[in-house]
Amino acid sequence: MDPVELTDDELTLRCWRPDDAPAVYRACQDPDIQRWTTVPSPYAEADAVRFVTGAPATWADGSVAAFGVFDAASGELLGSQGLDIAGGAAELGYWTAPWARGRGVTERAGRLVLAWAFDALGLHRVRWRAVVGNHASRLVAARLGMRPEGVVRSGLVPHDGTDPQDGWLAGMLPGELRPAGPDGPTLARAARQARTYLTAQPMIEAGRYLLRPLAEADVPALVELCRDPAMAEFTTVPVPYQPSHAAYFVRLARDRWVAGDGAIFAVAEPAGRLLGTVDLRLVDWPARIAEIGYSVAPWARGRGVGTSGLRAVCDWAFGALALDRIEWRAYVTNPASRRVAEKAGFTVEGTERGHTLHRGTPVDTWYGAKLSADPR
Repeated sequence: MDPVELTDDELTLRCWRPDDAPAVYRACQDPDIQRWTTVPSPYAEADAVRFVTGAPATWADGSVAAFGVFDAASGELLGSQGLDIAGGAAELGYWTAPWARGRGVTERAGRLVLAWAFDALGLHRVRWRAVVGNHASRLVAARLGMRPEGVVRSGLVPHDGTDPQDGWLAGMLPGELRPAGPDGPTLARAARQARTYLTAQPMIEAGRYLLRPLAEADVPALVELCRDPAMAEFTTVPVPYQPSHAAYFVRLARDRWVAGDGAIFAVAEPAGRLLGTVDLRLVDWPARIAEIGYSVAPWARGRGVGTSGLRAVCDWAFGALALDRIEWRAYVTNPASRRVAEKAGFTVEGTERGHTLHRGTPVDTWYGAKLSADPR
């Protein structure tokens, strides 16, 4: 396969040349490129030389179409696009130089590569993968028209030999390349969620309480909370509840934020002990709808902890995640949970018979929702 050059009004994509090595070395000092891609870390000048000088060989043997992405006018390096076609399976990978981000460079370059791949190479499918948590890459893939296909568990092996990581998987077939243009409502929501999850989980003020990320220091309080008989009666927490269960819940909270699947907050006094939790779970991606649950410690009941936490997380989620609807459920034997939800602005919409398995037995649940359009 001979190298080709792809161009539009602003970009030139071409095979790497030896004199590109200094710019590649500079770009790959970026912590995000080293974190989310398979480039060596730390990245040495010799790595850049090896990368650019090896590109013609991968073109010649038909294994990888390796493109450097450059500004068409100035020739400045803007990024990298690679189409790996070894073994009959095509995969698109890319990185963007830190000084070129926020300009749509990777999306435009990816569109050029994919159009060429389907039209000139006649490919029947191109896939994309990224480490779970690489929200910027996932947003680019969605804007190109890649369709989410799931999570490949332990499917990505880092270059440094560390443990395999979970990866997002998406794919594209001929005719599915999204035309260039502004984001519609779905992609606008995806962009909002990507921006939120690329930052640290926030602290949220909720009246006299503070919502914050869970921490390992919360494990003893979580154990005491979840050993309360009401938790065993009205939730699916493990029984008997052990410190290992609490430690897992803290890890789950961290992983949920990284993956952008929702958020788990501790409700606490500003400088004090954990009083409860609020658990938000996104239904899909990009999510319009989420599910929410909460718990209140026995020593904190009757103080508005649940109501304050639910209200604050919903207000945050409607704004930061652009959700339309947040759903709540509780067993019909738990009127206290219903009162809290209604005080927080939820409307009870009905009863689902046998909806949930509680310790192996189907139980009826109330369900309700709060909408972004409801009065705050």
